[in-house]
Amino acid sequence: MIKKALTQIGLYFIMLKDVFSRPTKWRVMKELIFKEIDDLIIGSLGIVSFLSFFVGGVVAIQTALNLTNPLIPKYLIGFATRQSVILEFAPTFISIIMAGKMGSFITSSIGTMRVTEQIDALEVMGINSLNYLVFPKLVAIILYPFVICISMFLGILGGWFGGVMGGFVTSEQFILGLQDTFIPFHIVYALIKTAIFGFLLASIPAFYGYYMKGGALEVGKASTTAFVWTSVAIILTNYILTQLLLSK
Repeated sequence: MIKKALTQIGLYFIMLKDVFSRPTKWRVMKELIFKEIDDLIIGSLGIVSFLSFFVGGVVAIQTALNLTNPLIPKYLIGFATRQSVILEFAPTFISIIMAGKMGSFITSSIGTMRVTEQIDALEVMGINSLNYLVFPKLVAIILYPFVICISMFLGILGGWFGGVMGGFVTSEQFILGLQDTFIPFHIVYALIKTAIFGFLLASIPAFYGYYMKGGALEVGKASTTAFVWTSVAIILTNYILTQLLLSK
């Protein structure tokens, strides 16, 4: 099992090397990049916005319901919402959700091309199939931090809506909590994590889709495996980055 895992890791890095070799003509690549931006980034805005707004509201309401001590100031509702959304929910948990949405789409689309021998046809024509299929996804995912910025904003907005409209806190108290002991580096930390998570979101599912074997049934299995290992990679990377960037 260890030998198989090491073989897979080695093959993954070989794939990354081949992705950046023998580039496709820019005239063709430009169209592929715009298509991936539409599929991966713009296509994800709806579900990200919906989840961020309502989870932010739930965080604020849950915090308010647990502040039973009258000595604890109400502005902590805004503080807890800000910290939860910026530090973990937006960058990490949205990325895990995107591992299911983006990752499954990437694995199934490339895997289907493998099953129908379209990848073999690209190779026969002298095209670097890895550069043609994977590189546009890696370029498109550069915009992924902007998706997370929208998630942060809507998560905090949802927290304000849930807290204020629910009668748990006034708008002034919530905003005071948002401003209290704000550390700008937390935004930088979240975006650094997001950039790395985005790379994992594009590359790991592409790996499982490109190297899958079998027929249509195996496409579904490859998508499931890609989701599992992308989620594991995101969680482990999150732990390492938190230790490196936030621990003192």
